[in-house]
Amino acid sequence: MNKKYKFLDEINFPSDIKKLSQSDLKVLAAEVREETIDAVSETGGHLGAGLGVVELTVALHYVFNTPNDKLIWDVGHQTYPHKILTGRKDRIRTLRKGKGLSGFTKRSESEYDPFGAAHSSTSLSSALGIAVANKLSNKSGNVIAVIGDGAMSAGMAYEAMNNAGESKVKMIVILNDNDMSIAKPVGAMRSYLAKILSGKIYFSLRETVKLIISAFSKRFSSKAGKAEDFLRSAVTGGTLFSSLGFYYIGPIDGHDTESLVSVLNNAKDINYEGPIMIHIKTQKGKGYEFAEKSSDKFHGVSKFNVNTGVQEKSKSNIPAYTKVFANTLVKHAEKDSKIIGITAAMPSGTGMDIFGKKFPLRMFDVGIAEQHAVTFAAGLATEGYKPFTAIYSTFLQRAYDQVVHDVSIQSLPVRFAIDRAGLVGADGPTHAGSFDITYLATLPNFVVMAASDESELVKMVNTSVDINDKPSAFRYPRGNGIGINLPSIDEKLDIGKGRIIKEGNKVALLNFGARLNECLTAYENLKKKGVNITIVDARFAKPLDENLIWQLATDHEALITIEEGSIGGFGSHVSQFLSEKNLLDNNLKFRSMILPDRFLDQDTPDKMYKTAGLDCESIVEKVENVLNSNVVIAKNQSLS
Repeated sequence: MNKKYKFLDEINFPSDIKKLSQSDLKVLAAEVREETIDAVSETGGHLGAGLGVVELTVALHYVFNTPNDKLIWDVGHQTYPHKILTGRKDRIRTLRKGKGLSGFTKRSESEYDPFGAAHSSTSLSSALGIAVANKLSNKSGNVIAVIGDGAMSAGMAYEAMNNAGESKVKMIVILNDNDMSIAKPVGAMRSYLAKILSGKIYFSLRETVKLIISAFSKRFSSKAGKAEDFLRSAVTGGTLFSSLGFYYIGPIDGHDTESLVSVLNNAKDINYEGPIMIHIKTQKGKGYEFAEKSSDKFHGVSKFNVNTGVQEKSKSNIPAYTKVFANTLVKHAEKDSKIIGITAAMPSGTGMDIFGKKFPLRMFDVGIAEQHAVTFAAGLATEGYKPFTAIYSTFLQRAYDQVVHDVSIQSLPVRFAIDRAGLVGADGPTHAGSFDITYLATLPNFVVMAASDESELVKMVNTSVDINDKPSAFRYPRGNGIGINLPSIDEKLDIGKGRIIKEGNKVALLNFGARLNECLTAYENLKKKGVNITIVDARFAKPLDENLIWQLATDHEALITIEEGSIGGFGSHVSQFLSEKNLLDNNLKFRSMILPDRFLDQDTPDKMYKTAGLDCESIVEKVENVLNSNVVIAKNQSLS
């Protein structure tokens, strides 16, 4: 830490917080907020969500006995204050850096992170699983899940709540409502009532009433129960959650440490079998003027000046792939009224905000609901519309069944714009686009493309507009293009046809995606050594350019594929084709360069690709090794 704090300097673990008086917590919260702002100004990351839960974080660790009590954070955007208070304060400025702290909860990082998360809406299901496990093991300890109102838009959250309501297992859910205004607190009285309704007296009264009415008729018992439910719902506004089997408390002020501690203590101490919902109202970006005034509340930020709130901007004038996609789609939509834009709670991240400003009636942000987004798009496609569903590769994983069942089987022309393809840097393995080539190219009827540069991306958008009999997808990386001129929206690709970039001999390098520039640099480095290789931009993983691959396989000694994806992707499809056509039977050497079969921790993208063995130097090494490889493995020789 760079600053001196009254309390935070002495706080290393939650046990230290418990040494403070309740009246000191407000000061501690202010110090945690200041340290969070200062740290993120140096690292970048998700700031607004964390600032909104500072008081809650302090109160939770003050009241509960973590890590024995399990505290589960949904998504993890808001966990920087949590990390500061749980033994990671001295490393907080390593956030999202190589060998540093993850930007999300991570089980291997701390015992205070009982469940890893970076995608939304998983907290309730995992918390219920832990609570049931505790019950089955006769293990004491509370289970607390914190979930935001945005994450509640995902169906998985409701599935979990429905199951929890029937489970008769105690778990505490904190609904952090910072935007949707599910219900508005009405002054101090609402907070007071929340305390009353969560307290021992009220619960005792409830149990007493139950005993009394149990002696009367079922009709009376039923009416009395309904009367109590009605009264409590009228007071608290918790009708929805009550109907799902939750005991609802709130809403209360999530920035009032006194109220939070009181309600949390009541929830902890009460002998209640079943889920409890504590609804708190917070302000995203709370306590930092520039975040409070920003439209996105400083959700995700680059490094910034604490005093001015000004963020570091990219020095490049080259447009980002995301913007190239969005602007191209807008141009098509100006000519074609059937084009629809869809995203799942990521309008700015996917460029759909640009589309939405131009065509507000044709852009749909469905919230954190990727499954719904895909099937919604499928429904539009049945009626002759041209939906473009823009979703990050890692988030599209959540809708795979819908991609298979609702789109692919019916061969519906849904267009998938797959942003953040490949390794993404600071967000690490949870946000890496590693698997989309594999999980899409395995499906019948799909056209799967990958842009090697921003010009190719434009052509792929152009091409997908006219694919009206089957689903299609085009993937592109995070960040800026390489700085080349963009074609018109009339330039399209021949489906299933690649292109030869450089002609050489002996070794053909077949690239799929944004490693093309690294391939070209490798070409120049090898040329200096007297090795001339062929460079091909495949463009399509499905359908494969079989004629071109046949030509390369028969004209070269070796064929190497390269892609920013996992095993089972483009290289596997090429290998299958070569095998089926007997092209591997005549001494053709085949190699595939893919992401390693492990999850890579966060670092800069360049360092991650070097670690993955997909950088220029690795390509040169692979070519040289294949040229020098003349090893014949004996029949019974082991790999070792």
